[in-house]
This record gives sequence, structure tokens and C-alpha cells, in this order.
Amino acid sequence: MNLHFRLETTDDHYAVEEMTREAFWELWEPDKAICDEHLLVHRLRNSDNLIPELNIVAQLDDKLVGHIIYTKATIIGDCDNEREVLTFGPLTVSPQVQGMGVGQALMRYSFAEAKRLGYLAVLIFGHPNYYPRIGFRPAAEFGITTEEGSSFDAFMAYPLYEGALDGINGRYIIDDAYMGLTQDDALEFDKKFPPRAPYQTRPISILLDRLDSAARKAMEKTGIESLEMMTEKSAKEVLALPGMDKQGIDAIYRVLKEYGVKW
Repeated sequence: MNLHFRLETTDDHYAVEEMTREAFWELWEPDKAICDEHLLVHRLRNSDNLIPELNIVAQLDDKLVGHIIYTKATIIGDCDNEREVLTFGPLTVSPQVQGMGVGQALMRYSFAEAKRLGYLAVLIFGHPNYYPRIGFRPAAEFGITTEEGSSFDAFMAYPLYEGALDGINGRYIIDDAYMGLTQDDALEFDKKFPPRAPYQTRPISILLDRLDSAARKAMEKTGIESLEMMTEKSAKEVLALPGMDKQGIDAIYRVLKEYGVKW
């Protein structure tokens, strides 16, 4: 595979946003009308926390197929001491080449660049069954929580070298751009792209109807509303639910695979 990485240029902006829109169009939140990741990319480019050296596109035979964008984040310790780390996202891979390793290649290339630039670690909120394959570990293992003090498997950390996060713990603070997205803003921004029918999430009842009584009750307590929202939880977290067992996990895998949801 003739994959090439380079910095994003202004000439790439529309193409990257359109590719991001296409890659994230299939929503997981039932209360959203459309995705907002393409708007997020647009806003992050103007953030004071943007790291231009880590705003990278991937090309396959001169065709744009991927993009990753990094911003600075902060870990604030108990004594209000601050340490700078990184976050990335959206990580975009064109739907035409998903499953070919483009996303992993983008991460590994950008991790090497981030390490060369002197950064400590990367922390993300991401798919808890996918990112551990790259080497991400639950942030809780390092004593790092969300800003609100929460821990869950979808919140992960990747030290850029051995011991990079030793002695660093506290609350994780990310750029405000990640938190200030609204559907009104996304719908207005989306007018610059060709019209597209909104994606309809699949209700979680499709899955619940295929589980035995105990596993069903376990899933109902999670508050998950759609099949797509299952990507918020790792298989380990779901298996730990009271009433869930391996047979239930196997049934969940079968249903999600049947409906094309990657878990």
C-alpha cells in the first residue's frame, strides 16, 4: 500500500471536512440530527491549542484517505500542578479504505512525530475495543480521570515513551472546542456540503429482544439507547454488569455484526 503522510494545507480544508463528514455520518446518538465532527475539525484549526506539526493527512496513491488533528490538553493534579499532554480527534479514515490499516498507520506516524517534538502522552475518548490494539490503556491505570472525576474504559492514555506518565495524575482538561458543539451550528455548517439524508440510529430494543432475561435487564440499566451507542462500552465493561455472562456477550456480538455496528 503506497501510503504517504504530510501536513494538511489550506487547499485540503474542504476535502478533509467532506471526508470527515462522510466517515462520521452514521451517528450513535439518537438525539442528534447530523454528525458534527466535520465542524469540529473546522474549529480546531483555529484553536490556540492546535499543534500544526501534528495536523496530518494520509494519501494513498495521491488520493486523500485519512486525517488526524492534535491539540494540547492538560492534566491538573491535586495541588493544581499542571502537565501538558495531547489529544487527537477526529481521526478520520475515508469509508472507501476503512479496515486497511490507514487509521493505525496515521496514529503510529503521528505518535512518532509527537515523541520527536517532546510530548509526553496522548489521551483520548474512543472506541474501547479498538484503541487498546494500538497500545492505549485505561486512563484510570495512571490515576487520570475526566474533568468531572469519572473513569471508564473509553477514556484511554498512550504514553509516548516508557514511564512518561509516572507520577502524573489528576483531572484531564481538553480544548473548549470539543465541548461547544451544537446541532444548530452543525446544521448551519453542513450547508456548505451536498445535501444528504440524515442517518437513523437503530434502537437498542433490537438487541434487547435477542437477550435472555438477566442479560436484558443488565443492558437496560446502562441507559444505552441505540445499537450504535454500544461503541461507548468495552466488552469487558459489559461483561462485568450484574446478570451479564459470556452467552450474553456472544449474542451482542452477533446482533451488532448483523447490523454492521463495529464493536
